[in-house]
Formats: sequence, C-alpha cells, structure tokens
Amino acid sequence: MIILVTGAAGPTGEAVSGYFRKQGHTVIAVDKDDVDLLDRAAVEELAARIDREHGRLDGVVHLVGGWRGSSSFAETSLDDWTLLHDLLIRTLQHVSLACEPLLRRSDNGRFVIVSAKAAQRPEAGGAAYAAAKAAAEAWTLSLADALRDTSSAAVILVVKALVNDAMRAKSPESRFPGFTDVGDLATAIGGLYDRPATEINGTRLDLTA
Repeated sequence: MIILVTGAAGPTGEAVSGYFRKQGHTVIAVDKDDVDLLDRAAVEELAARIDREHGRLDGVVHLVGGWRGSSSFAETSLDDWTLLHDLLIRTLQHVSLACEPLLRRSDNGRFVIVSAKAAQRPEAGGAAYAAAKAAAEAWTLSLADALRDTSSAAVILVVKALVNDAMRAKSPESRFPGFTDVGDLATAIGGLYDRPATEINGTRLDLTA
C-alpha cells in the first residue's frame, strides 16, 4: 500500500510511519519542511507526484495538530483561533481535497484524522481548540459522505491526548490517565484496514476506553 502521513515529524508521526513501514508498505512522510500544507498548490502538486510515481494512494493519516488555550472563556485569544484554524482545519482541507480523487481509486483506502474528546466536551478555556477540532471532524465526515460509494473510508480517531516514551521519561512520576500511546494509535490505524470500509466510514472511534 501507499500511505501518506502528513505532519509526520515527532513521535506520533514516527510511530505511524514506522508501523506501516514494518508491514512492508510504502510511506510518504511529510512535514512543514517538506511541503507547506497551507499552500494549496503545493499540496496539489504533492498529490499529483504521488499519482505519477505510484498510480494510487491507499491511505492518508493527517497528524497536523496543535493546542492553544486560556485560563477562562473570557480570556480566549482569537489569535489562538487563527492559528488553530490554519493548523487543524486549513491543512486538512487542502490535503483532503487534493487526495480524495486518489482515494476514490483505491481498493481499500483510508483517510484518518486524530480528534479529541474536547470536540464534544469543550471546556471554558479551550473554546478555540474545541471549535477547531469540531470543524475538522465535520469536514472529515463530509469527506466520508463523498467516499460512501467507494472502497475507501474516512475515519475519526478520538483521544484525550497522546503520550510517548519521551514524555514518560521526562515525567516518570506521571501516569497520564486516559492518554493514548502513539504506538497504540498506530496499531489502531493499521487495524482500520482489516474492517470493511462500509463498516467504519464516517465513524468516530474512541481510543480512550
């Protein structure tokens, strides 16, 4: 399979990319140093290059993220909203619009985003973050509707937060309750290929249990 991982720098991207590479798949891992995902033309060229070089695309794992918050609702900064809009929504729009035609041609394609419990249970100081995550979910569900007559699926994986070995080493006393390990996230993404597209398309899979 040909898998595109966007926002691939860092422990989460490494875990997901490593998982698929170990399974023998071709991984195209990109981050802001490789492609500016806020530049729609650049993203479209990336998709065109994948099409030219591989003829198909079987997965997109969109990991571009970020968090901003405040101590109260009244102190919310709309500058935070502007930043999160670009990170969580605009990059998703560019990637999904460019890659949807390729996913439609796949025999078993998957488009995956990682969302947060905050999208449905916002806290006062996290208004900008929760709203951006909710918008990203709505966009992904629209993509799922576009893929409903294909063999591909768009799926939302829900976490409280992610944890990795470096975080544990930095805070050995912390238990990170409810957090999802990046390795478990990667395994969950891989498992989506073992389930029929019609079963998972347009679903929110909760990894916090």
